[in-house]
Amino acid sequence: MRQVVLSLLFWLGLAAVGYAQPTDGAPAPAKLSRREQRALEKEQRDTNKKLAEAKARRAEVRGGMSVQASEREREQSEALFVDGVKYVLLEDYTKALERLLKAYALNPDNAAINYKIAEANLLGGNLRDAANYADAATRLDPQNAYYYLLLAQIQASQKQYDAATKTYAALIKQVPNSGSYLFNLADLYLAQNKLPDALTTLDQAEKEFGQVDEISFKKQQIFLKQNKLDLALAEGEKLIKASPSEARYVLAQAEMYASNNRLADAARVAQQALSLDASNPQGHLILAEVYRQQNLPDEAAQQLKLAFSSPALDIDERVRILVGYIKQLPNPKAAVNQLALDLAAATVKTFPKEAKSYAVAGDIQTLTDQKKEARDTYLQALRYDNSKFQIWQQVVLIDAELNQTDSLLVHTDRALELFPNQASLWFYNGVAHLLKKQPQKGVKALEHGRKLVANNTELLSQFDAQLGDAYHELRDYEKSDAAYEASLVSDPNNVQVLNNYSYFLSLRGVKLEKAKQMSGKVVKQFPDSDTYVDTYAWVLYKQKDYAGAKASLEKVVPTTKDASVIEHYGDILFQLGEKDKAVAEWQRARKMGTASELLDRKLKDRKLYE
Repeated sequence: MRQVVLSLLFWLGLAAVGYAQPTDGAPAPAKLSRREQRALEKEQRDTNKKLAEAKARRAEVRGGMSVQASEREREQSEALFVDGVKYVLLEDYTKALERLLKAYALNPDNAAINYKIAEANLLGGNLRDAANYADAATRLDPQNAYYYLLLAQIQASQKQYDAATKTYAALIKQVPNSGSYLFNLADLYLAQNKLPDALTTLDQAEKEFGQVDEISFKKQQIFLKQNKLDLALAEGEKLIKASPSEARYVLAQAEMYASNNRLADAARVAQQALSLDASNPQGHLILAEVYRQQNLPDEAAQQLKLAFSSPALDIDERVRILVGYIKQLPNPKAAVNQLALDLAAATVKTFPKEAKSYAVAGDIQTLTDQKKEARDTYLQALRYDNSKFQIWQQVVLIDAELNQTDSLLVHTDRALELFPNQASLWFYNGVAHLLKKQPQKGVKALEHGRKLVANNTELLSQFDAQLGDAYHELRDYEKSDAAYEASLVSDPNNVQVLNNYSYFLSLRGVKLEKAKQMSGKVVKQFPDSDTYVDTYAWVLYKQKDYAGAKASLEKVVPTTKDASVIEHYGDILFQLGEKDKAVAEWQRARKMGTASELLDRKLKDRKLYE
């Protein structure tokens, strides 16, 4: 009973190709280990030996007994074959080949067995044996297309393109109704840059299938490689003539004219396409490119707007075009900036639930200095896809640039739920806490984020700079100084650190010479900055060099709008004995805004308090 079931399975399931079902596609070879490869080679040697013995035995046997032996061998071969096919499907190529080779020893002239051994060897990475068995399969059954296809695949994977083309040629010659493989053969010729052979093959395909766009497009490709533009265009005209109402053929012709600087012809044929389908966006895009090359920006812009107004223009094509504008922004020509904004708005209108449309619109708004609008647009993109870190980063950067601390804190908290390993998010989260007068939370975020920094000395310096400020707020001066020093190791010219570190040292009245050196370095670079000059003057003040402090601060006092700078100038004048002038400067500081908490006492008592 078992033998009957096995035979039914065999003939019903595998009869299409003898023993084997065809395998389409190009499987990626999986390598066997050396141990498995050695075992296979031994198995194949044993098989060859058994095969020789079997042939000798069959030569000796005659009559009824030989028929019975042959029938038993056939049944054993079938069983081994089915078992081997099973292991191929399970991707256990060692066991598959073990069974298949035994089946081969019993029935070496079966094409299907040779085919399946070839396939198993290919999948196992043994291309040499795969080629030998596949070649044997084609010789044993020269009218089975699948055998040729496997052989060609094996040959192509070894870059034996000449052999592969011969295999395809044999397939087309030997197998009835196999003309569709002429396209594969043409592609192989193209891959080898054998253009005349490819052209001849395509002509043969055209005789069999008639005017087919795939043939015409491949022939155009060949003619263009041969620098025969007229022949390529003539091929396009043949397509249009065969199907005059097919707009895509007309558009392809227009694109070829445009690509080869035949602008007048391109415009003419694009208009022809639009007469067939007025809403086709590709026709408008071709005209836009023609007008751009003709230096007609207004006409080009109009065609782009028409293209973008069409729902048929897909999101990816829109993004590609808009990215081209992003590379030009900000543009000195206001019209270019406005066109980019208009096209982005049209994209959002057409694809209101696509994150990509909002993301590219946000980029354009950012580059055209519409920061608040850009931030809102990016947030819309995150509504539909919150998985893009770059968009969160843009939102956070704009929050920081707009000094919107509450938004910065909210958005960094949300982003960190998704991207907890992004150091930059921890940095801005820490900064937001510092701005909210929450130094302990700021330190916690900054210390955590600092551990995530890798191979970025600039970002590391920024972390340490903020930690210096935070620890100063917490009056942990030892850690504050250490953080500033670490920041300067990473970036010795960090202006923020040089200024803040020197100013805080002056407030504490320690390391004043070091503070003077650091602040002087900053002032030399930015001599007109009232903030940096004030720091330097205050270091000199703490060193009791009041004359030097006055001389430094006088450079910026006439133009500054910083009340604390004016108050400091009054303090210096008081120390120099110019009491009335000092009080006048304090009064001026009071009118400009709040400086220090001691200013009112100074004015009330006309006396210096520190």
